[in-house]
Amino acid sequence: MPSRKTEFKEYVLDQLRLLNYVECKPMFGGFGLYCRGIFFGIIADGGVYFKTDLSTVDSYKERGMKPFKPSAKQTLKNYYELPPEILEDEQQIAEWAEISIRL
Repeated sequence: MPSRKTEFKEYVLDQLRLLNYVECKPMFGGFGLYCRGIFFGIIADGGVYFKTDLSTVDSYKERGMKPFKPSAKQTLKNYYELPPEILEDEQQIAEWAEISIRL
């Protein structure tokens, strides 16, 4: 029987199906997301985190999203949790992923 972690990973990959060449590799106790060999996201702790920079981070912060914290002492400020409404919309998640891939 698949775990919730595996089911969530499969859901995220299904939502990203509009992108070509998405790969998912174990990382941080979760999974790293790659497209055409470019690392752009993380699946961990029931969330999806996309790479951000100064030009994109406000889109996440405005929606109340937080950066990825792999541990209590570490925060990856360049990876922010994807808003649920974006995750649930295959067109929007593909657009947000493409932006993260280009960073």
